Formats: sequence, C-alpha cells, structure tokens
Amino acid sequence: MFILGLLLVAGGALVILTAVFTAEETGVMLGNDLTTLTIFLLGLAAGLAIVCGFLLVKLGTARSLQRRREHKQLTELSQKLDAVEAERSDDERKD
Repeated sequence: MFILGLLLVAGGALVILTAVFTAEETGVMLGNDLTTLTIFLLGLAAGLAIVCGFLLVKLGTARSLQRRREHKQLTELSQKLDAVEAERSDDERKD
C-alpha cells in the first residue's frame, strides 16, 4: 500500500508539473479570459477546499460521536451512583 501511495503521489506531481510548465493558451471561465495555468490552479484550490471540507466533517463527526459515548457512560455511572446512594440511605433508615 505504501508503494502504491508513493506511485500515486509521484504521478499526481508529474501531472501538476506538466500542466504548469506547458500552459500557454488562454481560456474563458465565467466570462473572464484566464490562462490555462490560472484555471488549473483554481481547480486545484477547489479540490483542496473539498478535501479539507471532508476532513473537517470527518473530524467533527468523530468528536461528536466521542462526546455522545462519554455522555452515555457518565449517565450510566450517575444512575448507578444514585441507586447505590438510595440503597445506603434506605439501609441507614432501617438502622
């Protein structure tokens, strides 16, 4: 898997370098004349933003799930403690 990851990174870097150094023409995007390099960099930034967004969603979901589990565990422990305290107070009243 590590070698496959390295190959993917190297291939992606090769594609990026090829696009950056061979961009000579202009194109139209949203009514503006832009170079192909500018359009490529905008696409790259958009892709990065999407990946960062997915990462933030993943981290937020994991944190929320962890808090929910901790809250559930604390609720269970609190109920057990309440039951033990109620049992002790009943024992003290009997004595």
